[in-house]
Amino acid sequence: MSSLKYILFLVFVGIAFLSNAQQERKHIRHGNRDYDKAMVDSLTVDTTKYLDAELNYRKALEKEPNNWDASYNLANSLYKQGKFEESTKQFQAVATLDSGDKDKTAQAYHNLGNSLLQASKLDEAIEAYKNALRNNPKDLETKYNLTWAMNKKKEQQEQEQNQDQNQDQENKDENQDKQDQQQQDQQDKKEEQQQQDQQQQQEQQEEKQDQQQQQQQEQQDQISKEDAMRILQALENDEKEVQDKVQKQKAKAKKRTTEKDW
Repeated sequence: MSSLKYILFLVFVGIAFLSNAQQERKHIRHGNRDYDKAMVDSLTVDTTKYLDAELNYRKALEKEPNNWDASYNLANSLYKQGKFEESTKQFQAVATLDSGDKDKTAQAYHNLGNSLLQASKLDEAIEAYKNALRNNPKDLETKYNLTWAMNKKKEQQEQEQNQDQNQDQENKDENQDKQDQQQQDQQDKKEEQQQQDQQQQQEQQEEKQDQQQQQQQEQQDQISKEDAMRILQALENDEKEVQDKVQKQKAKAKKRTTEKDW
Protein backbone atom coordinates (compact mmCIF):
# COMPACT_ATOMS: atom_id res chain seq x y z
CA MET A 1 0.00 0.00 0.00
CA SER A 2 2.83 2.37 0.80
CA SER A 3 4.34 1.75 -2.63
CA LEU A 4 0.99 2.41 -4.23
CA LYS A 5 0.64 5.68 -2.34
CA TYR A 6 4.08 6.75 -3.45
CA ILE A 7 3.25 5.92 -7.05
CA LEU A 8 0.00 7.84 -6.81
CA PHE A 9 1.88 10.78 -5.30
CA LEU A 10 4.30 10.81 -8.21
CA VAL A 11 1.43 10.63 -10.64
CA PHE A 12 -0.30 13.59 -9.01
CA VAL A 13 2.96 15.55 -8.98
CA GLY A 14 3.53 14.76 -12.61
CA ILE A 15 0.03 15.80 -13.51
CA ALA A 16 0.44 19.06 -11.57
CA PHE A 17 3.79 19.71 -13.24
CA LEU A 18 2.37 19.04 -16.68
CA SER A 19 -0.61 21.23 -15.93
CA ASN A 20 1.64 24.00 -14.70
CA ALA A 21 3.90 23.65 -17.74
CA GLN A 22 0.88 23.72 -19.99
CA GLN A 23 -0.35 26.91 -18.33
CA GLU A 24 3.09 28.40 -18.66
CA ARG A 25 3.32 27.59 -22.36
CA LYS A 26 -0.23 28.79 -22.83
CA HIS A 27 0.60 32.23 -21.42
CA ILE A 28 3.73 32.38 -23.55
CA ARG A 29 1.74 31.51 -26.67
CA HIS A 30 -0.85 34.14 -25.86
CA GLY A 31 1.88 36.67 -25.22
CA ASN A 32 3.55 35.83 -28.52
CA ARG A 33 0.25 36.13 -30.32
CA ASP A 34 -0.40 39.61 -28.86
CA TYR A 35 3.19 40.62 -29.60
CA ASP A 36 2.88 39.54 -33.23
CA LYS A 37 -0.42 41.38 -33.59
CA ALA A 38 1.19 44.55 -32.27
CA MET A 39 3.93 44.26 -34.93
CA VAL A 40 1.55 43.85 -37.87
CA ASP A 41 1.81 47.54 -38.75
CA SER A 42 5.42 48.63 -38.32
CA LEU A 43 4.48 52.28 -38.79
CA THR A 44 2.43 52.43 -35.60
CA VAL A 45 2.99 51.23 -32.07
CA ASP A 46 0.08 49.28 -30.63
CA THR A 47 0.93 49.73 -26.95
CA THR A 48 -2.30 47.98 -25.95
CA LYS A 49 -1.23 44.71 -27.62
CA TYR A 50 2.30 45.02 -26.25
CA LEU A 51 0.79 45.53 -22.80
CA ASP A 52 -1.37 42.42 -23.25
CA ALA A 53 1.76 40.51 -24.26
CA GLU A 54 3.59 41.85 -21.20
CA LEU A 55 0.83 40.64 -18.89
CA ASN A 56 0.83 37.16 -20.42
CA TYR A 57 4.62 36.87 -20.12
CA ARG A 58 4.40 37.91 -16.48
CA LYS A 59 1.78 35.21 -15.87
CA ALA A 60 4.08 32.68 -17.48
CA LEU A 61 6.94 33.78 -15.20
CA GLU A 62 4.70 33.36 -12.19
CA LYS A 63 4.50 29.71 -13.16
CA GLU A 64 8.20 29.43 -14.00
CA PRO A 65 10.38 32.42 -12.93
CA ASN A 66 13.49 31.09 -14.74
CA ASN A 67 11.85 30.60 -18.11
CA TRP A 68 14.31 32.25 -20.50
CA ASP A 69 11.88 32.78 -23.38
CA ALA A 70 9.25 34.38 -21.16
CA SER A 71 11.86 36.66 -19.54
CA TYR A 72 13.33 37.67 -22.90
CA ASN A 73 9.95 38.32 -24.51
CA LEU A 74 8.82 40.32 -21.47
CA ALA A 75 11.88 42.56 -21.85
CA ASN A 76 11.06 43.05 -25.55
CA SER A 77 7.46 43.96 -24.82
CA LEU A 78 8.58 46.51 -22.24
CA TYR A 79 11.04 47.99 -24.76
CA LYS A 80 8.32 48.27 -27.42
CA GLN A 81 6.17 50.23 -24.96
CA GLY A 82 8.97 52.70 -24.36
CA LYS A 83 9.54 51.53 -20.80
CA PHE A 84 13.30 51.68 -21.23
CA GLU A 85 14.30 51.64 -17.57
CA GLU A 86 12.17 48.55 -16.95
CA SER A 87 13.32 46.86 -20.15
CA THR A 88 16.96 47.54 -19.20
CA LYS A 89 16.52 45.79 -15.85
CA GLN A 90 14.71 42.90 -17.51
CA PHE A 91 17.35 42.44 -20.23
CA GLN A 92 20.05 42.52 -17.55
CA ALA A 93 18.20 39.74 -15.72
CA VAL A 94 17.81 37.76 -18.96
CA ALA A 95 21.52 38.06 -19.75
CA THR A 96 22.38 36.41 -16.44
CA LEU A 97 20.09 33.42 -17.11
CA ASP A 98 21.68 30.32 -18.57
CA SER A 99 19.99 29.92 -21.94
CA GLY A 100 22.33 27.16 -23.06
CA ASP A 101 22.71 29.03 -26.34
CA LYS A 102 25.35 31.74 -26.89
CA ASP A 103 23.35 33.24 -29.73
CA LYS A 104 20.42 33.81 -27.38
CA THR A 105 22.71 35.34 -24.78
CA ALA A 106 24.23 37.54 -27.48
CA GLN A 107 20.76 38.70 -28.55
CA ALA A 108 19.88 39.54 -24.93
CA TYR A 109 23.00 41.68 -24.61
CA HIS A 110 22.31 43.28 -27.99
CA ASN A 111 18.81 44.31 -26.94
CA LEU A 112 20.18 45.43 -23.59
CA GLY A 113 22.51 47.75 -25.49
CA ASN A 114 19.58 49.13 -27.47
CA SER A 115 17.62 49.73 -24.30
CA LEU A 116 20.57 51.50 -22.68
CA LEU A 117 20.96 53.69 -25.76
CA GLN A 118 17.36 54.77 -25.45
CA ALA A 119 18.09 55.69 -21.84
CA SER A 120 21.10 57.79 -23.00
CA LYS A 121 23.59 55.53 -21.21
CA LEU A 122 26.30 55.31 -23.86
CA ASP A 123 29.08 53.77 -21.80
CA GLU A 124 26.87 50.96 -20.52
CA ALA A 125 25.39 50.41 -24.00
CA ILE A 126 28.89 50.07 -25.48
CA GLU A 127 29.80 47.47 -22.85
CA ALA A 128 26.55 45.56 -23.56
CA TYR A 129 27.32 45.42 -27.29
CA LYS A 130 30.82 44.17 -26.51
CA ASN A 131 29.34 41.40 -24.37
CA ALA A 132 27.02 40.51 -27.24
CA LEU A 133 29.99 40.21 -29.60
CA ARG A 134 31.86 38.07 -27.07
CA ASN A 135 29.05 35.56 -27.40
CA ASN A 136 28.50 36.04 -31.14
CA PRO A 137 31.47 37.77 -32.83
CA LYS A 138 29.85 37.52 -36.28
CA ASP A 139 26.73 39.56 -35.51
CA LEU A 140 26.92 42.44 -38.00
CA GLU A 141 24.01 44.34 -36.51
CA THR A 142 25.70 44.39 -33.11
CA LYS A 143 28.94 45.56 -34.73
CA TYR A 144 27.08 48.36 -36.45
CA ASN A 145 25.33 49.44 -33.23
CA LEU A 146 28.62 49.29 -31.32
CA THR A 147 30.33 51.47 -33.93
CA TRP A 148 27.46 53.94 -33.87
CA ALA A 149 27.50 54.12 -30.05
CA MET A 150 31.28 54.63 -29.99
CA ASN A 151 31.06 57.41 -32.59
CA LYS A 152 28.26 59.00 -30.61
CA LYS A 153 30.42 58.81 -27.51
CA LYS A 154 33.31 60.43 -29.39
CA GLU A 155 31.05 63.24 -30.60
CA GLN A 156 29.79 63.73 -27.07
CA GLN A 157 33.35 63.94 -25.73
CA GLU A 158 34.30 66.44 -28.44
CA GLN A 159 31.25 68.53 -27.64
CA GLU A 160 32.07 68.44 -23.94
CA GLN A 161 35.68 69.37 -24.73
CA ASN A 162 34.52 72.25 -26.93
CA GLN A 163 32.13 73.35 -24.23
CA ASP A 164 34.94 73.24 -21.68
CA GLN A 165 37.19 75.24 -24.02
CA ASN A 166 34.42 77.73 -24.70
CA GLN A 167 33.76 77.99 -20.98
CA ASP A 168 37.47 78.52 -20.32
CA GLN A 169 37.58 81.20 -22.99
CA GLU A 170 34.48 82.84 -21.57
CA ASN A 171 36.07 82.77 -18.12
CA LYS A 172 39.26 84.30 -19.54
CA ASP A 173 37.27 86.96 -21.37
CA GLU A 174 35.27 87.66 -18.24
CA ASN A 175 38.44 87.93 -16.15
CA GLN A 176 40.01 90.18 -18.78
CA ASP A 177 36.91 92.34 -18.82
CA LYS A 178 37.08 92.60 -15.03
CA GLN A 179 40.77 93.55 -15.19
CA ASP A 180 40.08 96.10 -17.91
CA GLN A 181 37.21 97.51 -15.88
CA GLN A 182 39.37 97.68 -12.78
CA GLN A 183 42.12 99.45 -14.71
CA GLN A 184 39.58 101.83 -16.22
CA ASP A 185 38.10 102.49 -12.79
CA GLN A 186 41.57 103.17 -11.40
CA GLN A 187 42.36 105.47 -14.32
CA ASP A 188 39.06 107.30 -13.89
CA LYS A 189 39.68 107.61 -10.18
CA LYS A 190 43.21 108.90 -10.80
CA GLU A 191 41.99 111.46 -13.33
CA GLU A 192 39.22 112.52 -11.00
CA GLN A 193 41.74 112.95 -8.18
CA GLN A 194 44.01 114.94 -10.47
CA GLN A 195 41.12 117.20 -11.43
CA GLN A 196 40.23 117.66 -7.79
CA ASP A 197 43.86 118.47 -6.96
CA GLN A 198 44.09 120.95 -9.83
CA GLN A 199 40.83 122.55 -8.82
CA GLN A 200 41.99 122.73 -5.23
CA GLN A 201 45.30 124.29 -6.29
CA GLN A 202 43.50 126.78 -8.48
CA GLU A 203 41.16 127.67 -5.64
CA GLN A 204 44.12 128.09 -3.31
CA GLN A 205 45.88 130.33 -5.83
CA GLU A 206 42.74 132.40 -6.34
CA GLU A 207 42.29 132.65 -2.60
CA LYS A 208 45.92 133.71 -2.20
CA GLN A 209 45.51 136.32 -4.92
CA ASP A 210 42.36 137.61 -3.27
CA GLN A 211 44.19 137.85 0.02
CA GLN A 212 47.07 139.71 -1.62
CA GLN A 213 44.69 142.10 -3.35
CA GLN A 214 42.83 142.63 -0.12
CA GLN A 215 46.08 143.29 1.70
CA GLN A 216 47.15 145.73 -0.98
CA GLN A 217 43.81 147.44 -0.80
CA GLU A 218 44.02 147.62 2.96
CA GLN A 219 47.52 149.04 2.67
CA GLN A 220 46.29 151.61 0.22
CA ASP A 221 43.37 152.53 2.42
CA GLN A 222 45.46 152.75 5.54
CA ILE A 223 46.99 156.27 5.24
CA SER A 224 48.83 157.47 8.30
CA LYS A 225 48.13 160.84 9.94
CA GLU A 226 51.59 162.02 9.04
CA ASP A 227 50.90 161.28 5.38
CA ALA A 228 47.58 163.04 5.66
CA MET A 229 49.24 166.09 7.31
CA ARG A 230 51.98 166.17 4.72
CA ILE A 231 49.42 166.02 1.97
CA LEU A 232 47.35 168.66 3.64
CA GLN A 233 50.43 170.83 4.16
CA ALA A 234 51.43 170.36 0.56
CA LEU A 235 47.99 171.41 -0.52
CA GLU A 236 48.10 174.48 1.71
CA ASN A 237 51.53 175.39 0.37
CA ASP A 238 50.31 174.99 -3.15
CA GLU A 239 47.32 177.17 -2.39
CA LYS A 240 49.53 179.88 -0.78
CA GLU A 241 51.79 179.91 -3.77
CA VAL A 242 48.82 180.25 -6.03
CA GLN A 243 47.46 183.19 -3.97
CA ASP A 244 50.88 184.85 -3.97
CA LYS A 245 51.04 184.59 -7.70
CA VAL A 246 47.54 186.03 -8.01
CA GLN A 247 48.44 188.99 -5.78
CA LYS A 248 51.57 189.69 -7.76
CA GLN A 249 49.62 189.59 -11.00
CA LYS A 250 47.06 191.99 -9.61
CA ALA A 251 49.78 194.35 -8.48
CA LYS A 252 51.39 194.36 -11.90
CA ALA A 253 48.10 194.94 -13.57
CA LYS A 254 47.37 197.94 -11.36
CA LYS A 255 50.77 199.45 -12.03
CA ARG A 256 50.38 199.20 -15.77
CA THR A 257 46.96 200.88 -15.58
CA THR A 258 48.36 203.90 -13.66
CA GLU A 259 51.20 204.44 -16.05
CA LYS A 260 48.82 204.51 -18.96
CA ASP A 261 46.81 207.29 -17.43
CA TRP A 262 49.98 209.32 -17.38
